[in-house]
Amino acid sequence: MDLDGESQIKLTRTIDANIDDVFKAWTDPALIEQWQADEAELDAFEGGEYKFTTFGDDDDPEDHTVSGEILAFVENEKLVMSWVHKDEDDDEDDLIFVLDIAFEAIGDEQTRITLIERGLAHADPESRIFSIEAWNSALEHLAEVIE
Repeated sequence: MDLDGESQIKLTRTIDANIDDVFKAWTDPALIEQWQADEAELDAFEGGEYKFTTFGDDDDPEDHTVSGEILAFVENEKLVMSWVHKDEDDDEDDLIFVLDIAFEAIGDEQTRITLIERGLAHADPESRIFSIEAWNSALEHLAEVIE
């Protein structure tokens, strides 16, 4: 895990699964709903759009939605997405990032994921720490689902 400059975070994780399965877990809505969101829509091609919703719970009753565009899509290699988190109460407080995920096969049954999240909202340490913890948790859940 690296803090890479003032406006981005970078995490690398090796998952014990074939690159095809790992890439599908990021691009197939049915699989995304097993590890990242409660509801997922995703057009799996460059220029496509997506929307992920996580439902509220007792600790945080609000639903959270991120949406955006697929900026780059190279099967089993790269996925780049605009990542917009809307604040339902305030359009001025939308969080906008670019999420860049690289996939690298390590043999037949391991995949290295390198995730870079870039955005001005990471200019403060608290937001970088929050995003690092959130992505670490998401990648851990992904590993549990597909390993």
